[in-house]
Amino acid sequence: MQRGSGKVRVRRIYEAPDPDDGVRVLVDRLWPRGLSKDEVHIDEWPKSVTPSTELRRWYHGPDGEYEEFCRRYEAELAEPDAAKALSRLRALAAAEGPLTLLTAAKDPEHSHTSVLRRLL
Repeated sequence: MQRGSGKVRVRRIYEAPDPDDGVRVLVDRLWPRGLSKDEVHIDEWPKSVTPSTELRRWYHGPDGEYEEFCRRYEAELAEPDAAKALSRLRALAAAEGPLTLLTAAKDPEHSHTSVLRRLL
């Protein structure tokens, strides 16, 4: 299921690659279960733009709340390594487009990918 329009889109990594994907970027910190690296056809895997392990655990825990997750994640993306990687993704989208953000999240609309897509 493709989400987004224009140069930045979001797809689940479990979907077959599409010729219109452009640059395929895995934006999950952990490798997706059940897939080999040969199957997914990714171009980049910038772990510095993924939510920290602590933030991810908090969000999926009993106190996790989406709006607060977004705020905390944006703060993480402002850190130097993440900001540099985010700039690189912006450049890829601008120069090469489209840019497809790949995730294993079952609900990408309520995950970090919606934040990334908005910032890109």
